[in-house]
Amino acid sequence: MARNMQPVAKRCKALDLSPATLGYNGKETRRNPKGNMRRKQSEYGLQLNEKQKVKFVYGVQEKQFRAYYEKANKMPGKTGDNLLILCERRLDNVVFHLGFATTRRQARQIVTHSHITVDGKKVNIPSYQVKPGQVIAVKEGSKSSPLFTRLTGEDAPLVTTPAWLEREKNELKGTVTQLPTREDVDFPVEEHLIVEYYSK
Repeated sequence: MARNMQPVAKRCKALDLSPATLGYNGKETRRNPKGNMRRKQSEYGLQLNEKQKVKFVYGVQEKQFRAYYEKANKMPGKTGDNLLILCERRLDNVVFHLGFATTRRQARQIVTHSHITVDGKKVNIPSYQVKPGQVIAVKEGSKSSPLFTRLTGEDAPLVTTPAWLEREKNELKGTVTQLPTREDVDFPVEEHLIVEYYSK
């Protein structure tokens, strides 16, 4: 599968995005400090930038992102909102929000390596769309891994989950209580520009 191997800090700077959005709290770049002082972007440039930003945050390639747009366009409601909600419902994004991974990239790897179950069944597809009522948990055989043992006990990091998710205290388990809304997207994005980009 194709992956974006560009340094996170450099890519975030190009997209005017905080690395903390992706879980990288200590990353920043001091190279080319005047790099953002560019000429005014064209309308197409603004639209492309917003599309690239969302793709980068969720780790989605163009073909799959276009498929999300086509699906969102057929759903009732605003296409832009639907697009972001489909991205939020990805299993790797849920694993990240539940605190089982420090970054979305790590969450994607955890899912791919079959450490996660949905309603007790192993799911290793990062793009899997979660539904309300489903229970997302770390597989029983993976709980003893150092990757997960640090997430429970007195020294476990504090995790703030979005309103549509609920994690059981000191348990490697969480529940999808409802579908996410546009307000649950935790980074600035002008989704109408993405819709305009694909509507041409």
